[in-house]
Amino acid sequence: MTKVNGAQVRTTMKNKQMIPQVFREVIDLGDGREISIETGKLAKQAHGSVVVQSGKCMLLCTVVSNYDQKDVDFLPLTVDYREKFAASGRYPGGFFKREARPSDGEVLTMRLVDRVLRPLFPKDYHSETQVMIQLMSHDEDVMPDAMAGLAASAAIQLSDFPFECAISEARVGRIDGQFIINPTRAQLEESDIDMMIGASADSVMMVEGEMDEISEEEMADAIKFAHEAIKVQCAAQMRLAEAFGRKEVREYAPEREDEDLKKKVHDMAYDKVYAIAKAGSSKHERGAAFGEIKEEIKASFSEEELEDFGELVSKYYRSAEKAAIRDLTLNEGLRLDGRKTVDIRPIWCETDYLPSVHGSSIFTRGETQA
Repeated sequence: MTKVNGAQVRTTMKNKQMIPQVFREVIDLGDGREISIETGKLAKQAHGSVVVQSGKCMLLCTVVSNYDQKDVDFLPLTVDYREKFAASGRYPGGFFKREARPSDGEVLTMRLVDRVLRPLFPKDYHSETQVMIQLMSHDEDVMPDAMAGLAASAAIQLSDFPFECAISEARVGRIDGQFIINPTRAQLEESDIDMMIGASADSVMMVEGEMDEISEEEMADAIKFAHEAIKVQCAAQMRLAEAFGRKEVREYAPEREDEDLKKKVHDMAYDKVYAIAKAGSSKHERGAAFGEIKEEIKASFSEEELEDFGELVSKYYRSAEKAAIRDLTLNEGLRLDGRKTVDIRPIWCETDYLPSVHGSSIFTRGETQA
């Protein structure tokens, strides 16, 4: 009997140890609705994971990042967002009994999240990083894409990634002159504004959407309204991270830098690039001229030097070229093709170009053609 009781006691203690400790923060949207951010229950093997819930809508976001740097000159970041049939208790029917490729709406949501996250990683951080966002539970009255940015940032705050600051995204609608944060689908049908704003607590980073011919002042007011809500969401993420326990930022091998070489290449390239950019030549002529400048700079170094830091020379040349073109536009109001900043490229169109199809057209704007 003692052994049995002892076994029962040990089993009970083991079960208690298995119960996860859950950390939760609640965001009040101001009209009776709430958004909760929770961690500690699901996907604990990820570097960071959260469940974001509003009403019956639940999003799971997990983030992972390799500890080894890839030999590339960009951040290999993957943002994936999926709304699966199972979130509403259904499964795909018809011939294919499985989920199809991402819809246009899902792809656009991925891009909206990526656009705000990517600039906040260090420029020399090249580890493969994945942000996976999945709709686990569907609610007809909640639009989940408006919470995807919040979920991604909250999960990253719980990780050890080198990341500048918390961000979030919010949708703004307007009905009868009143702004609404994260409107329902029904409200959005009545709204004359549908905008997605991405921001940190300090600054707005991304604005996307459509509206029915509003003024600049009204648009600015909508952005400010969203930013105030985003500040609250960022603060909630910080509180969650503090309660959960902040991790030390991981160490990684930074890119090789040589400030003296950078200045030397900049001085050799800047004025020449500026002069060619100002000439307003065609795309092919301009590209050939820029290529000649780059080859001249490379020719000024010995073969041994190029073997040692040839990649840096190319990198610093691109930086000097970008700076010269940017300064030309900002200082003199000129574009690469000679246009001023208030001019548009010449446009021409032609219809019924193809004889054997139902309808065809050519659209040409500047040197771009479709």
